[in-house]
Parts: sequence; C-alpha cells; structure tokens
Amino acid sequence: MGGSGSYNTSRNPQYYIMEFEGMIVQYLGRQTGTSKAGRPWQKDEYVCETPGTYPRKVKFHIFGDKADQLKFENGKSYVLSCDIESREFNGRWYTDVSVFSARPVENGQGMAAPAPGYGAPAPAPEYGAPAQPAGFGAAPAQTPFEAPADNQSDDLPF
Repeated sequence: MGGSGSYNTSRNPQYYIMEFEGMIVQYLGRQTGTSKAGRPWQKDEYVCETPGTYPRKVKFHIFGDKADQLKFENGKSYVLSCDIESREFNGRWYTDVSVFSARPVENGQGMAAPAPGYGAPAPAPEYGAPAQPAGFGAAPAQTPFEAPADNQSDDLPF
C-alpha cells in the first residue's frame, strides 16, 4: 500500500486493523439490498489515494449504519481505520477493505511518524567495518582464541 500504516489488534484479536491516510478521489455510490435473513443492508464505496513517493489508489467500502454516519468530501484527506479481509470464490481471490472509522487530516497533521528506527534504513557502516544485519545493534565483541599457557594441564591424549 505504500506509505506508512499501523496495525492494531484491540478491536478484535482475530483480525488485524490497519490505519492509513488517503485523499478521497471518487465516490462510487451506494449499494442496497436485503440479506437472506430479510434485513436491509447498505454500503457506500469510495476510492482514495495514499500520499508519498509512490501513491496508491485504494477502493474501500463503509457498511451498514456507518454508511450514514461517515461522509467524505472529494479532495479532502482522512486517516481511515479499516479491516482487510480476503476470501476465495470460484477459484478466484477477492479482497475487501472495510472502513469503520475516519478522522479528517487537519493542517498536514496526518498519521504519526513511525517509531524511531522502525522502517528507517540502517546507518551505513564505516569503510572497512564488518557488515551487520539491518535492524540489529553492534555485533557482540568476540575474544580471540588464546592457547593455554600451561600445556601440561591439558589432559587430551594428543
């Protein structure tokens, strides 16, 4: 999805909840119907574009009563909280992005920056220094092998 996102499992520990920032670029309309149980349902669909070097378009929907509560303006940016779920139907996979809450972005105050060190590239090592895996601290100091000073205490037969 590009840009930054955060995961939160507080709503339901079985699902990951994601927050992302996006500017509304299109309202796709409202769909309505009746469930098998005879209850009416509704959903609004939108397309937003994420900020960043490589913006992505994301189609999402708002289901049920939230469709009446959450209204968006084209060209305005929001931080959206959503559930993402994929399912298989007739051998093909489909992914739904279901938004359940949103807050407008005010004066460039979008999502919080990632925690220090998270998602940031590791600093470049000095020339000639041994390479270290990204995201890890300094390698543990190694003591050079030292032969015992007194070989007579060695009880090995060779």
